[in-house]
Amino acid sequence: MSEYKALRVTETEENKFIKNIEMLDTNDLPEGDLLVKVNYSSLNYKDGLSASGNRGVTRNFPHTPGIDAAGVVEKSSVDSIKAGDEIIVTGYDLGMNTPGGFGQYISIPASWAVPKPKNLSLRESMIIGTAGLTAALCVDKLDQMGLAAGHEVIVSGASGGVGSFAIALLHKLGCRVIASTGSPQQAEFLSALGADEIIERSILSEPTDQPFSKDQWDAGIDTAGGHTLANIIKGLKHSGSVAAVGLVESAEIPVSVFPFLLRGVNLLGIDSVQISHAKRLPVWELLSDNWKLESLEQLATEISLDQVADTLDLLLQGKTSGRILVAHD
Repeated sequence: MSEYKALRVTETEENKFIKNIEMLDTNDLPEGDLLVKVNYSSLNYKDGLSASGNRGVTRNFPHTPGIDAAGVVEKSSVDSIKAGDEIIVTGYDLGMNTPGGFGQYISIPASWAVPKPKNLSLRESMIIGTAGLTAALCVDKLDQMGLAAGHEVIVSGASGGVGSFAIALLHKLGCRVIASTGSPQQAEFLSALGADEIIERSILSEPTDQPFSKDQWDAGIDTAGGHTLANIIKGLKHSGSVAAVGLVESAEIPVSVFPFLLRGVNLLGIDSVQISHAKRLPVWELLSDNWKLESLEQLATEISLDQVADTLDLLLQGKTSGRILVAHD
């Protein structure tokens, strides 16, 4: 038995939720192959939804959110992972309906664990986290479609976790990055990460009935959906591609088939939750080696577990930037 501290979201009455730090017992965690002491977690948009009682993310309460975790295995019932191993967990059901990384301990299936690459620290792995992994999956898929140094790439939601990481990674690979943001006060931050041009979010989110716009970009990474994604598709050059990873604006895409038929553009779906280890592990290796960012610390703001509740509220309001790292110790 071990007591540990966790952020607990409780439904006090129908559709009313509160967030408190509580002391819990590891014996009450779900049965799993691995008991892991969590050193670091990070904040993601999905955590904000879970902590606010969104039933599409988390069905039952009380609950501990946190879809990211990095730590040390304390107990293992499988031969492939030993006590003392350092692991990363992102995606699957962690922090959704399984107690997550906003607790100092998690209990998980061994199949969820990624061995920490030797060139990354646990801290660095959580600066990357789900958002960085998602951004890297986008870049990897765009790379498969012919992304090259010198290409012009539009990134929406540039101030957020996925967007900011994507900017830094694309800059490292020699692309010219156009950052779209609704937070003009973040211009200096985005430029420091490698954005070559910064445009106001409304330029992309404005509805238009035109099937095309001027062909401007070789590729794109979109976190918004809706008119923003539609306008990126309409503005891609011939054979250009956009990786779609979010729906903060809308789950609908008001676009005709003409860009696909007459410009041969490609819409690429990105999933970082259920993606197989065979596709997940090589990207983690890239992030620890050829794609490792010198600007990782520039992306990160570190908070304690006690600060998570208030910071999640700010995240949902769009008032955070970059990656928010949660340090348990």
